Amino acid sequence: MKFGGTSVATPDRIKRAAKRVAREVANGHDVIVIVSAMAGKTNELVGWVDQISPMYDAREYDAVVSSGENVTAGLMALTLQEMDIPARSWQGWQVPLKTNGAHGAARIEDIPTKNLDEKFGEGMKVAVIAGFQGISPEGRITTLGRGGSDTTAVAFAAAFEAVRCDIYTDVDGVYTTDPRITAKARKLDRIAFEEMLELASLGAKVLQTRSVELAMRYGVKLRVLSSFEEYDETAGTLVCAEDEIMESNVVNGVAYSRDEAKMTLLGVEDRPGIAAAIFGPLSEAGVNVDMIVQNISEGGKTDMTFSCPVSEVARAKQAIEAAHEAGNFEYGELVVDDNVSKVSVVGIGMRSHAGVAAKMFKALQNEGINIRVITTSEIKISVLIDRKYMELAVQALHDAFELEKAR
Repeated sequence: MKFGGTSVATPDRIKRAAKRVAREVANGHDVIVIVSAMAGKTNELVGWVDQISPMYDAREYDAVVSSGENVTAGLMALTLQEMDIPARSWQGWQVPLKTNGAHGAARIEDIPTKNLDEKFGEGMKVAVIAGFQGISPEGRITTLGRGGSDTTAVAFAAAFEAVRCDIYTDVDGVYTTDPRITAKARKLDRIAFEEMLELASLGAKVLQTRSVELAMRYGVKLRVLSSFEEYDETAGTLVCAEDEIMESNVVNGVAYSRDEAKMTLLGVEDRPGIAAAIFGPLSEAGVNVDMIVQNISEGGKTDMTFSCPVSEVARAKQAIEAAHEAGNFEYGELVVDDNVSKVSVVGIGMRSHAGVAAKMFKALQNEGINIRVITTSEIKISVLIDRKYMELAVQALHDAFELEKAR
């Protein structure tokens, strides 16, 4: 059971979460609880680090920002003990949750089960684990990156072969799209791992992408549900394997990413290796390139268009200019449009149904929305459009595919 920051934001909310844990203990389960820091605490700790040391040592950064989860874990264990439930808190290094040495964005390498198994064998009913943190090969505290508590929870569920992994958050499940954009958005009872992975990577913030990847790899059943709603056995959304879904919709969700930028290199020489020459430096600079389109060559020259988050435009420009000055490639002009958004439709049903793209493009045409860039995969179609039309596009696509209707 994983509880996010809003679910443990106050002592009262921790007590409420503890009652849910107590219910599972009463049902005969040993329970591993993963907790995030109280809402706002991690941002506060990050702010203090930036204030004291803008060019900080990443190892000390991890030591500071991981402390928020330690507080919550201790308070949750105390709350459960007050309810006469044998519980104790565990920090990442005590388990130990072993990671690589990439401070601030560490990846989990191993979770030995011995220490926890011994304590469960001695009568412990609940292990409360500080999420988001682990220990490096050098024995230093590491953190897994923002949203890392979701990843912690799935990793523990896989390591201990748990019945399932419940992610408690401030929403009551996974919706067909953002309910703040269209009131017709419908909560899904089930969604396939592949669909959830696409939705998470495309901007849906319900689950962290790495946690869904892990769940899919190890076959961990994930359930997303609200810690603020009354408990119900059928609550939330189950994220599971495709073969556990009887009949899937052609399209199951509409995702969006608001702050995208479109960058176009005009007059690039058309030769073998040009794509590697452009995107290699961008990768090294940490630019998260998404959609890529290359135009037809004319006179030995071509245009290369790609999208990236607006926040990474300056870094992308710098990387391209540095590669150009180093003589890696030639181009005529770099054109940047930082006022676009990405809208995507996702569904495993696309594999066996034709006409999804035509229906999507027709819906956007009917609203007078011009498409700048298109990319497709087996289960998704994404378009770049002017940002001012983003919400209209989401609503139009939700209506066109009748996502408000349960099948």
